[in-house]
Amino acid sequence: MNQYPSEWDMLEDEEQPIVEADCAPPQPAPAPRGRRQAPPRSRQAPPSRENGGWQGKLALAVSLLALIVSCIALFLVLRPKAEEPKEPPAPPPAEEPVTFRFGDRVMTPLEGMPLNPYDRSCFGTDSKGRMTYEAEGKRGRTGIDVSAYQKEIDWPAVASDGIEFAILRLGYRGYTEGGLFTDQYFDQNLRGALDAGLDVGVYFFSQAITPEEAEEEAQYVLNALEGYDTACPIAFDWEPISDNTARTNGLDGGTLTRCAAAFCKTIQQAGHRPAVYFNQSLGYLRYDLRELTDYDLWLAEYGGKPDFYYHFDLLQYTHTGRVAGIEGDVDLDLDLR
Repeated sequence: MNQYPSEWDMLEDEEQPIVEADCAPPQPAPAPRGRRQAPPRSRQAPPSRENGGWQGKLALAVSLLALIVSCIALFLVLRPKAEEPKEPPAPPPAEEPVTFRFGDRVMTPLEGMPLNPYDRSCFGTDSKGRMTYEAEGKRGRTGIDVSAYQKEIDWPAVASDGIEFAILRLGYRGYTEGGLFTDQYFDQNLRGALDAGLDVGVYFFSQAITPEEAEEEAQYVLNALEGYDTACPIAFDWEPISDNTARTNGLDGGTLTRCAAAFCKTIQQAGHRPAVYFNQSLGYLRYDLRELTDYDLWLAEYGGKPDFYYHFDLLQYTHTGRVAGIEGDVDLDLDLR
C-alpha cells in the first residue's frame, strides 16, 4: 500500500516532489495550475451496512416479540376467570289462585274490590252483651234499626241505654202490586229519636225491578224527609221474598246492582249520604259490589265476629238485641266509619 506524506496536502501552486522508486509506475500528468487534485489514499473498507441493518432489525423484532409475549401473559393473569356454567334455577312453583269460602262454595275475589279492613281481634263484647270494636283510637258507635214491628218506642230510655244512633224504616214497596207505602210509625219514630238526641238515618225496603223504580223510591224518601237533616245514611234495602207471587222473583244480579246504584245516585245528588244494605248471600252472589263503592255498605252478618271478605262501613250483627225502651227483640248495629 503506498503512503503519501501529509504535507502534500499543504502544497499549493507548486509542483509536487518526485519520489523516485524502483520500478515506480508512471505518474499521471500533473493537474493544471491553480487547482489541486488530492492524491488517492488507501483506506480500509467500512463495515458492511447490509450486515449491520440486518442485525438491528433482528434485535427490534426480538424486542417486539418479547413485548407481545409479556402483554399476552399479563392479560392471561388479569382477565376474570370464566365462571363455570351453572344449572339454570328451577322455575318457581306456580302460585295457587287466591280463593275464600262461603258455605260450601269456593269464591274468587272480585278484582278491584276493597277488602275487609277490620282486625277481628279488636271486636269484643261489653257488659250488656253488645258487640264493640276499638282499634287505633277509633271506636265503633252502637245503634239500632227499627220499624213498625217494634211498635211504640220510649226514645229517652233508648238513649239512656247507650244507643247513639237509630236508622228508621221510612217506607216500603209492596212485593205483589208494587205500591209505595210509608211505615206507620215513621213520623213518630223520627220525632222521638231526634228529640232524644240520637243521630238518625232511614232505610227504604225496596222491591224495585228496574232502575227507574229505584229512582222513584229514592224520590219518595226525599219527599218524606223534606225539612229534616239526617246524620246517618239513607239506605237501599232490597231483600228477596219467599213467596211465589213476589214480583222480584228471578231478578238477576246485574239489574239489582243497577237498581241500587240508581237509588243511591238520586239520594246523593240531593245532598244526602246513601248506603246499600245487604247480607252475605246478596253481597257474594247477587250484587256486584265494585259498582257500589262510592256509597256506604251496610252488612248484616250474625253469629260472632264478622268475616265478610270485602269492605263494609256499618254492621248489623244481631236481630235479637235487647234495649231499654223497646219491647222484644231489636236489630243492633255498629257504625265503623
